[in-house]
Amino acid sequence: MARTSKSSRKSVQSKAEEICQYMLSTLEKGQRPILEAVRCNLDNSIYDPSVGYFVPGDKVVKSELNVSSVQKLARTVFMLEILLNNINTGATNTKRELYYMAKGLVKSDPSLKPIDFDGQPESDSVIEFITDMLEVYREELNCFADDRGGQSYSQNLIVTETMNDGEKATIDLSKLGTAPFQPKNQPTALKLKAKGKIDFCLIVESQGTANTLVTRGFTKRNNCILMGAKGVPSNGVRGWCKLIQDQLKIPMYFFGDLDAYTMQNIFRTLKAGSAASLIRNKDFSAPDVKFLGILPEDIKEYDLNSYKVKEKDASEVRALKKARDVLSNDPFFKDKKNKKLAAILNFLVKNKIRCEQQALFSVNPKDPLMPEKIILDKIKNKVFI
Repeated sequence: MARTSKSSRKSVQSKAEEICQYMLSTLEKGQRPILEAVRCNLDNSIYDPSVGYFVPGDKVVKSELNVSSVQKLARTVFMLEILLNNINTGATNTKRELYYMAKGLVKSDPSLKPIDFDGQPESDSVIEFITDMLEVYREELNCFADDRGGQSYSQNLIVTETMNDGEKATIDLSKLGTAPFQPKNQPTALKLKAKGKIDFCLIVESQGTANTLVTRGFTKRNNCILMGAKGVPSNGVRGWCKLIQDQLKIPMYFFGDLDAYTMQNIFRTLKAGSAASLIRNKDFSAPDVKFLGILPEDIKEYDLNSYKVKEKDASEVRALKKARDVLSNDPFFKDKKNKKLAAILNFLVKNKIRCEQQALFSVNPKDPLMPEKIILDKIKNKVFI
């Protein structure tokens, strides 16, 4: 069985060559090769409180060469060749581009027709199997998603980017005016430096609300980094938060909706990663980020508008159903270190209400700085989890 070691320092090319050589030698012996990949699922996720993110267990996905799997293994070798060629030439592509490259190669060579992809989901699953098999990030195979880190603003941050050709670019966020800095989803290429004192980083779930705070001068009055997460955090957002956490070592706060979806899909993914990306959580999660709110007690404290979850709203019902499952099975929420976060999820399931982050704008509509005052007051008085 072929499976690379997690501690291996071999290049991606060497790892791939090792697997291909194993398959070839096994076939020459008249035997059936078996490929193994990390099982990236919740049932193989271990929440390690000492590091603060999900790590993979010992379960693997096995693909043994037989009548039903021959196409999958052939596609794996086919896509692996495309990816290795990109590494050797320095080319980069998105998943969608790789799908069309594969289609083009099949079109030019009729013998490849049996492994043609009917749609992009089929080629995407092969790419994911390859990354889980090699235990590398997709970016290490020069495959990049079309996403960037959250739109970020600061008057006190300088970013140095090392580009593919070795050249370096320096970006002073205070010189960008109202244009945000949007880091690529390859955080290893970026180096951060505080131009002045930076007291904290505020990650706002809604990009629109983040923009509103910046427009109203939040980053000019406060020595901080303000970032819009754009909902469920992409790899770019997660990697960027991890970079800020590790290189600047400043307090980080998440400000978002008080609802089941935000707690289990957005905040938890930002803080501890996800089951689907077990091999990348180490570099794409920010365990130190705190949940600033909206908190349940904020509703009463600031008389915030909240509303009952609509029974006819399928997405809301699904979120509550998943919340009940998460409370029973998710190792993150079951860990005693996160009992206060689990308590919030229990509160939401029991009361079936939600309160949006924009509710702060209802506190005193005549004072445009009221949301900022509340956020700063919560940080000062440590009203967060």
